[in-house]
This record gives sequence, structure tokens and C-alpha cells, in this order.
Amino acid sequence: MRNLFLLSIALIGFAISSNAQSISENALGLRLGDSDGFGAEISYQRALGDNNRLEVDLGWRDGKNYDGFKLAGLYQWVFPLDGDFNWYVGAGGGLGSFDVDTPTYSDSETFFFAAGDIGIEYSFEIPLMLSLDFRPEIGFGDFNDDLDFDIALGIRYQF
Repeated sequence: MRNLFLLSIALIGFAISSNAQSISENALGLRLGDSDGFGAEISYQRALGDNNRLEVDLGWRDGKNYDGFKLAGLYQWVFPLDGDFNWYVGAGGGLGSFDVDTPTYSDSETFFFAAGDIGIEYSFEIPLMLSLDFRPEIGFGDFNDDLDFDIALGIRYQF
């Protein structure tokens, strides 16, 4: 009887662990969205547990009369949907800076922002992950002082 009980517990534990999906330890790639991130962003994700991770994104823009950067950090919780599909939600913030210098206008500023994040992702059999996310941001500064919405496609290599 005791052996049957231990075998049952072992089988239940195996079934639960085989259904649990762990996220990749590291993922590096691009997050391609609209101009709220100042164009394309370099994106890095680091697993902190079985279902949570840290994401850091660096976006920049450089032109004839302007340049700027934006650094965002988000803590995310990842939940399995079906097979290799996950959905995730997160919160965080960041800082940015810009400089505009034209013959008629000149301005520069450093600003801070708070951000949320919700999205879906798919991990392929090869070490490639695609994601689509929605990131509302509220800025604290003269340049970035309102609510912005950023929608982006992420392409990352997992290792």
C-alpha cells in the first residue's frame, strides 16, 4: 500500500512537471515597433525563474538634426497557452534622452517613464522566438509627458 501511494505521488509529480513549460534562460534580438521606442530596439531577456523574467530594451534614433535613446526594463510573468505558445504580462519603466537642433529650434531633455506590457510569444523548435506585445507608457518630462502606446514585433534568439 505504501509503495502504491509513493508511486502515485511520483506519477502525479511527473505529469505536472512534464506539462510545465519553462522559459529560455536567455534571449537576444530585436523588438520592432513604432517610434515610441525610437525605432528598432535591441532586446535582451533573462529568466529569473520558471515563469518570470527580466526584459531590457535599448532603442535609439539618430538623424541630421536629432538624436536620442530610450532604455526600458520590465519584469514579466510568463504563462503557457498551448504547446509552444505563451502569453506574458509585465511592469517596469525606464529613461530616455533626446536632442533636437535645427536652425529654428533647439531642445534637449532627459525623461523617465513607467510602462506596462502584455503580449504573446511562440518558441520554435529551433532557438527562435517571435512575440507580439502591447506596451502602454506614461512619461514624466516635458517631451514625454503623456500616455503613449507601443505595439511591437519581437524576434529573438534563445540560448
